[in-house]
Amino acid sequence: MLTQLSLFLENRPGALSEACKVLKDAGVNIRALSLADTQQFGILRLLVDDPAKGKAALTADDFVVKENKVLALGVPDCAGGLAELFAVIDRLELSVEYMYAFAAGNAGRAVIVFRFTDQEAAVKKLSSENIEVITQAVLAGK
Repeated sequence: MLTQLSLFLENRPGALSEACKVLKDAGVNIRALSLADTQQFGILRLLVDDPAKGKAALTADDFVVKENKVLALGVPDCAGGLAELFAVIDRLELSVEYMYAFAAGNAGRAVIVFRFTDQEAAVKKLSSENIEVITQAVLAGK
């Protein structure tokens, strides 16, 4: 599983760029992100190359940061790749809370980030299906 940082941001101009600047100044590379908003605040979900360093920098700059465990799964970057993964997820009766994806620079595969209702069960079930689980080291480019 990967450590995802979730930040609660005010829904105002500049809030997103402030968080990105804090990470830049700390030398933390953002590998993937998702932003969901409401009228008053947004939730920025980040996968970064060094979650502990990222959280420390953001917290020191008064951002509210929560850590969550997520699974990043490799999928062939082709038509039907995601549909095939969902066929397995459905067969295993896993419930998805949310997901986001990225594809660039991953050698013919997309990476889909999942938060399942039961993360531990998802890890056990998916590992028995030869689904590629992306590690923190791979995410960090090591």
